[in-house]
Amino acid sequence: MSSTARHRRPKMTEPAVFDEQEGGADPATISQAAHDTAHALVYHGRDSDDPEITERFIRLAETEGIEAIAELWADSPAHSLAGSLWRIYAIRAAVQENPRRLAEYYRTGRGDGTTTAAIAGVPEPPTSDEMTKLADMVLAGMYTGDIDVAFDRAASFCRVIARGEALWADNHEGTSQEVARRMTTRADQLIRTAEELETSARAYRAGTLD
Repeated sequence: MSSTARHRRPKMTEPAVFDEQEGGADPATISQAAHDTAHALVYHGRDSDDPEITERFIRLAETEGIEAIAELWADSPAHSLAGSLWRIYAIRAAVQENPRRLAEYYRTGRGDGTTTAAIAGVPEPPTSDEMTKLADMVLAGMYTGDIDVAFDRAASFCRVIARGEALWADNHEGTSQEVARRMTTRADQLIRTAEELETSARAYRAGTLD
C-alpha cells in the first residue's frame, strides 16, 4: 500500500520548537511532532527518496537521541502509529533493563512450544534477543518488513512474557502475595499491550492507522 495515499506528509517539527512555545510545551505541537516523527521513521526512514525529510530525521535522531524522540510518542493514542512505536520502545527498554529475567519468563511462557501458537497467534514468537533486534531495526528506521508484522511479533512476545510471568508467580511458593499481585498486574498490562499492538496491526493492514 502506498504511504502517500494514506498518510499526510510529515512536517518534522523538532523538539527545539517546544521551548519556543509561550507557557511551555504546546500539547498540539507535541502531538503533531509525535505523528510526524513516527511517520518519517516508518514510511521514510534512512532510505527515503526525499533528502530533506531523511536529513532532518537523521539529524533529529543524532542530536536528540531515539530516547528523546520516543518520549514524544508516550502520550499518543494506543491505536496510532506513534503510540504503537512507543510500545515497541517500552518493550525494548524492559528487555534491556532485565534481560535475564525476561528470558526466564519467555522460557516459562513458551513451554513446549505446542501452546505458543494458540497463546501468541504465531508459530514462533521472538525471543528476548530477537525482540530487541526487531525493536532496534524499527526504531532506527531500518526495518524492511511490513510494520504490521513487527507489531504482531511484538504482541506475541508480550503474550508469551505475560503467560510466563503469571506462571512464575504461581509456581514459586516463596513468592509473597504482594509480589505475586504485582506480577499478575504486569502480566495483565502486557496482555493489554499485546491487544493494542494487534489492533494497530489490523488498522495498518486496513489503511486506517494514523
